[in-house]
Amino acid sequence: MDDDRMWQADAVALADRVDELVTRIRCAEAELGAVLVEIEHRGVDELFGYRSVARLLAERADISAGTAGKLMRRARALNADPALAPATAAAAREGWLSNPAIDTILETVRQIPGEHRADAEREMVTLARTTGRRQVAVLGTHLLGRFIPVDTSPPTPDRQLSLRRKRTGVWELRGRFDDETGIRAHALLDSLAERRSDDPRTPRERFGDAFSDVIDLALNSRELPLQPVRRAPTRVTVSIADRKTGTGSTCLDDAGEIPAADALIHACDGSTISAVLEGESESQDPGRLRRLMTAGLRRALHLRGRGCAFGGCHRPPRQCQGHHIRQQSEAGPASRESPVQLCGYHHRLLHRSGWQVHITPDGLVESAPAASVDRRRKPERNNVDRPLPTAA
Repeated sequence: MDDDRMWQADAVALADRVDELVTRIRCAEAELGAVLVEIEHRGVDELFGYRSVARLLAERADISAGTAGKLMRRARALNADPALAPATAAAAREGWLSNPAIDTILETVRQIPGEHRADAEREMVTLARTTGRRQVAVLGTHLLGRFIPVDTSPPTPDRQLSLRRKRTGVWELRGRFDDETGIRAHALLDSLAERRSDDPRTPRERFGDAFSDVIDLALNSRELPLQPVRRAPTRVTVSIADRKTGTGSTCLDDAGEIPAADALIHACDGSTISAVLEGESESQDPGRLRRLMTAGLRRALHLRGRGCAFGGCHRPPRQCQGHHIRQQSEAGPASRESPVQLCGYHHRLLHRSGWQVHITPDGLVESAPAASVDRRRKPERNNVDRPLPTAA
């Protein structure tokens, strides 16, 4: 079709021309494969001085060695004597089959026992003449299930996971899972990563926080092997100045240094062996156990509370951590601590921002936003919670 005829052709004519040219290309590729196999049969070294036909094709066609090798493997399967798939070769010479369809048929035929190979190939070629490679692949899978005995033993799930600490103190998690595990993990994280109002976190950050919540849920489970009723003690080494301000860094167990603010969050919901440093010495006995959230107190919070005490949050108790609110005594400057439940996100929010939580005279918990969020700092009340008992 010359340029003048092309500009005058309608859509149907152009589409027909595409089909015609595609058929010519397929026929030419089929013929090229037959020629290459004939050269290999006669001896490419004697005829042209190449060590292989693939090298000859790569140089003449100006293609990569890998592409040339793939073309030669396809050509041998269709044109060898005897051919692996003679019906496929005949349809390829007529221009009916695309290369992906041919490769799908060949891959399937190789796996089918010899007595059933011809019938299976005939079904796939017949379908390939009228449909695309995807439908051919589906039929190939069906034929493999029909002609190959099924292994009744349960397959081993492909599950791999690595967790390592980098020099920067950041932990890197990588893994791969079977489809069932991946679906369950995504459903679990998605349920915990629900976006809240005015939530500045990105989806990846919300999923990261959700994963941290999953760790807390697992550690709180009574079915965890060798898991004590109380949280495992954590040794926190912190200077007096950093303990008061929440700035600087601390030493948490043997995991290295973490920000002091993060250590205070861990200490708030567990048992800590506190070693407070004053200068180069310890001002407290490092063996002294300071239990901030006892097992009995944790159970009482679960029975009393209905979940996160932060305004507008509806996380259930099993997804929450303990947090101590320091309140001024009505009698004077003395203070006391009252425990409440907070989800991991809001627990971190309180320790790292200007948000505050306090208990009202009627025993309910109110959360006041930071001044940067609301200048009036109007408190929000979580009405799903029950009033705190006086003895708390």
